[in-house]
Amino acid sequence: MISYIIRRLLLMFPTLIGILTITFIVIQFVPGGPIDQMKSLLRGHSGVLGEAGGGASLSPQGTKAQEMDPRHLEALKRIYHLDRPLWERYLRTFIWYAPQKHSGTFSERFFNHDNWQGFLVFKFGDSFYRNKSVLQLIKEKLPVSVSLGVISFFTTYIACIILGIAKAVKSGTPFDTSSSFLVLIGYSTPGFVLAILLIVLLGPGDGAVAHWIPLSGLTSAGTPGYESWTAWAKLTDYLHHLVAPLVCFMIGSFATLTILTKNSIIEEMHKQYVLTARAKGLTEKRVLYKHVLKNALIPLITGFPTGFLAMFFTGSLLIEQIFSLNGLGLLSYEAIIQRDYPIVLGSLFIFSMLTLVGQLLTDISYVLIDRRITFDESQV
Repeated sequence: MISYIIRRLLLMFPTLIGILTITFIVIQFVPGGPIDQMKSLLRGHSGVLGEAGGGASLSPQGTKAQEMDPRHLEALKRIYHLDRPLWERYLRTFIWYAPQKHSGTFSERFFNHDNWQGFLVFKFGDSFYRNKSVLQLIKEKLPVSVSLGVISFFTTYIACIILGIAKAVKSGTPFDTSSSFLVLIGYSTPGFVLAILLIVLLGPGDGAVAHWIPLSGLTSAGTPGYESWTAWAKLTDYLHHLVAPLVCFMIGSFATLTILTKNSIIEEMHKQYVLTARAKGLTEKRVLYKHVLKNALIPLITGFPTGFLAMFFTGSLLIEQIFSLNGLGLLSYEAIIQRDYPIVLGSLFIFSMLTLVGQLLTDISYVLIDRRITFDESQV
């Protein structure tokens, strides 16, 4: 297993490089980069000036034609590192030696972490428009995504396992049919549609039936006297803000895990070792929880590592927009629209790396849970 893990870790580097290389190439051909956006912004301001009057010439559309000063254009290119050759920008994405201080010996400068740039040393640069580093922005938006991701992950797993067991034990009964109907309705209901419905009916608007859903955010921070609230009051307020977006976020997550749990248990119940256990006089509860459940939950448990890592970066743009939550989903969307390449590439690098690590942990969990699976080539 150790040799397998080493090979998988070594394969992560070319995979990450391939993902970022494809994204870097696509970025070069996508119109509307940061320079183009600054030009469009300048033309928009000049249009306002043209409407205000003045002696400048107007374009055929009636707006004031103004181009960016070449000196300002060159300065912007230097700020965005667009004045450098394409090959240098590509290498700077991964790793680049850029000493800030030339004092000291070469070895001291070379092994100084501050003198290196690039994603492979976990330096993602600064945002083009927010005047903050990419890591700082992700850290600021992470609490919202973690709140939704962690709670929804564990709630979904626990509820689906319990419901799946109940459906398997009562397979074919009215409970099984009705619960399947409700689960499939939730699966077919988009989360953002439910979010809009909840805001209209239970939100802060005048037309709402009841005002149960807060206006925005995950807490009431900023309201007078919030700092003096007790810890219990703050926790209650946090859960009050979290319930509605959490329900919308989880609404479509039950079907797959629930049906998978049910079918796995039913499949295990028809195997020979279950008949043997029953023939020995074991009770149905002992057969279910001692023998069947351990093998039936292998597909769910092996998917746990990937889901556990992904939950820290869970984000849903539409749900965050509707409930006014400033999370990673909204940050990623705005970065793509604004062509904020450091955020786009930085978040993509982190997500890709976590996905690859999660897949490795999933493979390892197969071996740890089911001893019949091995990575030993001699067993192939």
